[in-house]
Amino acid sequence: MDRNFARALALVLKSEGGWSDNPADPGGATMKGVTLASFRRYVKADATKADLRAISDAQVATVYRRFYWDAVLGAELPHGVDHAVFDFAVNSGPGRAAKYLQAAVGVAQDGRIGPVTVAAAKAKPAGVTIDALCDARLAFLKRLPTWATFGRGWSDRVRSVRVQALLMSAQRPAAPVTASPPARVETSPNGASSIKPVPPAPGGKAAAAAGILVLLAGALAAFRHQVADLFGSLFR
Repeated sequence: MDRNFARALALVLKSEGGWSDNPADPGGATMKGVTLASFRRYVKADATKADLRAISDAQVATVYRRFYWDAVLGAELPHGVDHAVFDFAVNSGPGRAAKYLQAAVGVAQDGRIGPVTVAAAKAKPAGVTIDALCDARLAFLKRLPTWATFGRGWSDRVRSVRVQALLMSAQRPAAPVTASPPARVETSPNGASSIKPVPPAPGGKAAAAAGILVLLAGALAAFRHQVADLFGSLFR
């Protein structure tokens, strides 16, 4: 189930922006992050730059889903981890994003996310994986020769991805709506009958409280990273 694809795509598009044809960018001309090569591969084989600039929202979603989201099995990864890997794939390629995820969860780095990688990702706390992945991603970007040109934007992007992914990781499915508790008929020793509700099963309030605590933990973790990055930027 692509529970987070639309949300993750909207976040990616905020980072990718609109039209770009910077000679220093090895990706070449892009529109909303879609390269001309990807557009030709998934949408129109003989597309020109003019066609790319006129790409529709539906075409954008098609490219991102096929070339990035499906390539990293985004629909099968844990909440938050899916977004962190997806954005990494868009920025640096699905193969590299897959290898870095595999390193973060401790499996063989073959660059192809499959059942073993998915199982390892699900077995590890999502927040730990997200932090490890974002740290490794930023370290990789800093080693690139184009860091001097694009470093500030990349740093901001990874910071935003970390925050949003941690918030996603704190999500839990909404508790199902239950019907009113059934009633039971009780008969007293003198033969009189009365109707009493069946007490609710224990644990409902505890589960709700646990869900709230998880959400708060995710929000606090995201806030902690924002504050750390803010103070760090003051001394750069």
